[in-house]
Parts: sequence; structure tokens; C-alpha cells
Amino acid sequence: MWLETNKIPLRDLNGDVIGVLGTYQDISDRKIAEENLAESEAFNRQLVTEFPIGLASCRLDGQLVFVNAAFAQILGRTVEEVLSLSYWDITPAKYAEQEAEQMQLIQTEGRYGPYEKEYIHKDGHLVPVLLSGIMILRNEELLIWTSVQDISDRKSAEAKLQLANQELMRATRLKDEFLANMSHELRTPLNSILGMNESLQEGIFGNINERQLKALQTIENSSTHLLALINDILDVAKIESGQINLDLAITDIESLCKSSLAFIKQQALTKRIQIIPQIPKYLPEIIVDERRIRQVLINLLNNAVKFTLEGGTITLAVSLVSSETTATHRPNTNLLKIAVIDTGIGISAENIQKLFQPFIQIDSALNRQYNGTGLGLALVKNLVELHGGSVELTSEVGVGSCFAINLPIDPNNHLDIETQTEQDASGQLPITQCSMDVVVSPLILLAEDNEANVATFSSYLQAKGYRLVVANDGQQAIAIAKAEHPDLILMDIQMPVMDGLEAIRQIRCDPDLVDVPIIALTALAMTGDRERCLDAGANDYLSKPIKLRSLTQLMQTLI
Repeated sequence: MWLETNKIPLRDLNGDVIGVLGTYQDISDRKIAEENLAESEAFNRQLVTEFPIGLASCRLDGQLVFVNAAFAQILGRTVEEVLSLSYWDITPAKYAEQEAEQMQLIQTEGRYGPYEKEYIHKDGHLVPVLLSGIMILRNEELLIWTSVQDISDRKSAEAKLQLANQELMRATRLKDEFLANMSHELRTPLNSILGMNESLQEGIFGNINERQLKALQTIENSSTHLLALINDILDVAKIESGQINLDLAITDIESLCKSSLAFIKQQALTKRIQIIPQIPKYLPEIIVDERRIRQVLINLLNNAVKFTLEGGTITLAVSLVSSETTATHRPNTNLLKIAVIDTGIGISAENIQKLFQPFIQIDSALNRQYNGTGLGLALVKNLVELHGGSVELTSEVGVGSCFAINLPIDPNNHLDIETQTEQDASGQLPITQCSMDVVVSPLILLAEDNEANVATFSSYLQAKGYRLVVANDGQQAIAIAKAEHPDLILMDIQMPVMDGLEAIRQIRCDPDLVDVPIIALTALAMTGDRERCLDAGANDYLSKPIKLRSLTQLMQTLI
């Protein structure tokens, strides 16, 4: 117990002390409050002093009046050293404008930050920090209290992340360049192989016997297979980088399925495999990229033929289902289900998840029975998912497999379709301008630097009745075009001296040549290559290897 005493002397009439009057007051509560306050002040002082985040107080002129150990540590100094400095002594001059803005903010709103800046370390290097503060009144003096965090580690991590992102972008760019170059280098010789093969089969170089025809067909099949592998690799790369675009259009499902089955008919006959189409009548039309979905179906059907033993069956079943029966679509969505069911070797449960990863094959041994790159099903999955669909697989070893794709048929589930009719029409010369009778054969300017391709195109086109003049680079193409005024120009893109795109641009600047049809013939097949050719002024674009019959059909529509 704490007591406070007061004593008053008692005096007689003569002023002599005759006694003492004492009073006592219990002040225990006050003493306890004082002790608690002292302990709290000591605790707060210790907390502020030892707080791991830097704390500082300064006058409005910048003179520091208090800093804790953490603040001093950020600057590499002692507390005493820091207190001898002004706020402006530790702030680089480049932050003067920013500090003026923050000072105005704290004077109008009573607080500032958080914001980032740098302090000057004792050794001279700059320390990145994050600041925020408030204005307080203490002993009738305005002070700025500031909390300071050293963000050096965060800034270092951000710099490393930025560097990693730059390296990733660089690696992606190099990969795209590599794929584009490899596509060009592989397609260029394939163009000559397939072109010469087509010329031979059509008898351009003379009649051939049945053995020679079969040999040529073998060459064509092998070359076409190689081209398909190149396209698969490019498609996977495009999908991974988000560069693939869907050409959506209203599509007839029955026609799509029947045309897909036609691709595997001969292979199935060779293995005596029965094909069973189950395609209902009156199916609704669906909005898809027809070429891509055909690619999906042919891939699944090819796999079914490959892994089904002789005498087996393959069923292509089409049906309409509700999303209630699937786990991958939102409710009340109508789906078109296309299933490829085979009586093949089947797939074990542990291997099912591996199937849809690029370049993964279940049997990767050198003596494996079935060939392939392991790209097909990865493409199937990605292309179907780009359409907002899903892929399902059920299989039993020794019994067979069922690969099914589910595609939404609700138009609201798709992107808007751009009508191509007007664009296509504007890219061609009106038929009325090309229907006049001509006395001589059309003159074709072929701009191509590859001798094998020159020989391929020349022999075929001359056999079809065209006159031909050849340029080996873009500059020659411009000069010959101005001198000869050809009826049509076939322009390769990658050529020495001047590339085909620049040559097309310059030709289009000549009033006498502005209406001459130009077909870009190029081994470039990456995303955007077609658009670059058309933007330069080409009327159309064909990617190598080129089917010569398709080329001449296109030429006839333009001349």
C-alpha cells in the first residue's frame, strides 16, 4: 500500500507548537498507474529502438531528431552518426522533386507514401528503400515520423526475374527463328521432290510404266508424310506460343467426317480393317475451323488404323450430348461428340496421361513396333481445347480404345466469325477484266533463286502452255517485270540481293504493274507469314511444297 501523508503543526496563542495534525491518503492506485506508465514508456522506447524496420523522426527542415538502430543499419552508420546528419544528407539530389511532392502531401493530408526511393549508404552506394510517414505534434513542434524498409533483396529478386524473363523471351525468339528457318530449309527441297514427282506422274517428261508409277507414288507418300511431320512440329510450336489462329466457319459435320474417313480408306483396306461410320442424318451445323478439326479426326483415325490388328474394326460415331454428361463444360451446353472406336491393342491406365504430352511415346525403345513422333495426340488435345472443347479417352488393354472429342455447338460459345467473302473478292481481279481472248500464251515471271525449284516450275508450266521468264532475285524481278509486263508473277520470298516482299512492294508502286496478279510462293509457314505477303501486295499465297495442279488452278482464276 502506498500512503501520502500531510502534517500540520498545531500552535497555541503564543505561537508555540503544541501538537501535530496528520492526514493520510491511500495513493496505491496512482502509484500503480505511474509504474505501469513508466513500464509502458520503457517498453515502447525499447520497441521503437529495437524494431526491425527503420524508424526516424525529423523536423520540417530535415534535421533528424530520432532514429532507431534498424534505420542506422540501413545507412551503415551508428545512431549517433545519423543524428548528426540532415535528412537531405542521406538523400540523393535526383530525388529532390519527388521529395518536394511528398512534403507537400504530408503538409496537406498529414501523411505520405508509401513510395520508393534510395538512401546514400556510408560507403557511397545507394540503398533502395520503401517509405511512409505521418505528421505529429510533440511539445508544440511539428515532426515527421517515417518508417523505412530496406527493399534491396526484393529489388535484386525483381532484377533477376526481369533478366530471366528477358532470357526466356530471347529463347522463345530464337526457337521461333529456328523453326521458321528449318521450315524453309525443309520445305524448299520437298517442293522440288513433290513438284517433279507430280510432273512425272502427269507424263510431263514422257510416258511411264506401272512399276515407275508405283515407285513415284511411294516417293510421294513418303514426302507427304515428311511434310506432315514438319507441319505437326510447327503446329505444336504455334500452339505453345499462342500464335495459332482459328479460321472459324459454319461446317457440315457429315461432310467433314466422310472426307476424314476417305484419308484412311486405303490404309484400312490394306489391313482388312472394317470401317463403320455411325453418322446420323440432319446433324446441326457447327462453327469450327474445318481444316483443324479434319486434322484432329485424321490424326485419331490414323492412330486407330496403326494400332488395330488386321481384320479389326474402326467405328466413327457422331452424336449429340448434353454437358450434364461431361465434367469439362458448363451446364446446359449442347455438345457434338465425335468418337473414334477401335478394336486395337488398347492402352494401360498408367500410360493414358502420357499420351497427350508432346514428344512422349509409350514405347520409346529402338526396336519399337509402331513409328511416330509422339506429337499427334498433343495436337489433338490443344486444337480441340482451342475450340472450347475437350478430349476423352477410355481404353482396355487387348480390347481397344475410344477417343472422343466434345465440341460445343452453341454459337455463343464461339468467337465471332469474320465473313471472308468480301475480303476474298477484293483480293482478286474482277473476272470481267480477265476474260478477253488472247492470241499468245500468258507470260509468267518466275522469281526464284533455287535452281531445282526453277526447273520444277518451268518444266510443268511450259508443258501446260505458259511462257516463262525467270528472275533469280528481287531486283531482277523488278527489272524484268518493268521490261516484259508479265501476265502474272510467281514470287519467292527468301531471295538474295532483295527479298520477295520488298520486290512486291516496289512492283506495286509502278502504275503499269499495279494490277499484275502476284502469287507469293514461299517455304515460310509460320504465323503471320501469309499476312505479311498479302500486306506487301500479293494477291495470294501458297506455302511450299506446292501442288503444281493447285498452282495452275489458282493462276487460271487470276489471269
